Amino acid sequence: MSERETYIYMDHAATSWPKPNEVIEAVTEAMKHDSANPGRGSHAMAVRASRILFNGRKQLAKLLNIKNPNDIAFTYNTTMALNMAIKGFVKQGDHVIASSVEHNSVRRPLHALEQTGVQVTYIDADERGRFKLDQLQRSMQHNTSLVIVNHSSNLLGTIMPIAEISTIVHEHGAKLLVDGAQSVGIIPIDVEQLGIDMLAFPGHKGLLGPQGTGGLYIAPHIELEPLLQGGTGSQSEAPHQPLVRPDRYEAGTQNTAGIAGLAAGVQYVARVGVENIYQHEWELSQRLLGGLSEIEGVVCLGPALGEPRTGIVSFYVPHIDPSEMAFILDQHYHIAVRSGFHCTPTAHNAAGTSERGAVRASVGYSSTVEEVDRFIAAVKEIIEQY
Repeated sequence: MSERETYIYMDHAATSWPKPNEVIEAVTEAMKHDSANPGRGSHAMAVRASRILFNGRKQLAKLLNIKNPNDIAFTYNTTMALNMAIKGFVKQGDHVIASSVEHNSVRRPLHALEQTGVQVTYIDADERGRFKLDQLQRSMQHNTSLVIVNHSSNLLGTIMPIAEISTIVHEHGAKLLVDGAQSVGIIPIDVEQLGIDMLAFPGHKGLLGPQGTGGLYIAPHIELEPLLQGGTGSQSEAPHQPLVRPDRYEAGTQNTAGIAGLAAGVQYVARVGVENIYQHEWELSQRLLGGLSEIEGVVCLGPALGEPRTGIVSFYVPHIDPSEMAFILDQHYHIAVRSGFHCTPTAHNAAGTSERGAVRASVGYSSTVEEVDRFIAAVKEIIEQY
């Protein structure tokens, strides 16, 4: 039996597995035949490598309704994309707003900027990860330059009202940065319709691509100071970073084989349909949430049964340490979950789990009803025997 048949993987919020065969094949083909340095030569292999990058941008632009593929800068993960956006846009004396359920990839760059004189306000969220739009309205200041919000909490699965947030942000002349780590490829996104100025996203989660891939959409009206300076293959005689996109934001050699796999993952997602992926994950999350809620002693976090959410269901059992629960699930039931604080301690503050954290089970498009039912039965058995 294959590992896919014997191992239940419920850690899709960290990274998706297994990858579609076409993703693996695309990576392999690129490494075999197109491993030259893109943009660094005019020979045939270098040209083919450059086309891989352009194809990746084109596929992403189509999926997210981005008019110009060159407004997408490739990164190695969402963390890099968020750092590029935050540190490249915010100036000394600016005011920035973020929600209290943000990932450390937002919280830590903002903490570093606070040391330089940037003012930061965090919007409080309730135990289900929701914050009130009127509180955002009241928090806007004359010098508010940027509002940052995750599309979906990586602990609670809460889906934020991006369109409504965008309206408030733009009414006050600020810009909106969306952390799409848990939403791109899972929730339908139209950057034009939603009014997103910058969108940071991973390649290895909802887009089903390899690790070491990701990107940042930068709207045409946004100019960032580059996070990195260096070789781009263009304007090499100039001492400054090129102004042209995407070169301005992509110093150094890109992960060509990884981006080949990412493009294949995006095509797979587009073929299945993001709406269908969301529906599948929502139905499984509802089954998971409902089953866990029926087990005595289990406390589930995030939106209530029947409410919108991504495929994340976090929970805890008061008399069992989350790390021990995850260890038993792995060692005795061959089920992969994540425990602890999930790089979002402030979300745990909102959820009331700041002392020990929680167990996070997260489904993906490859997850099945049988796997969810086996997981619920395993948790029930552990509690009964503990």
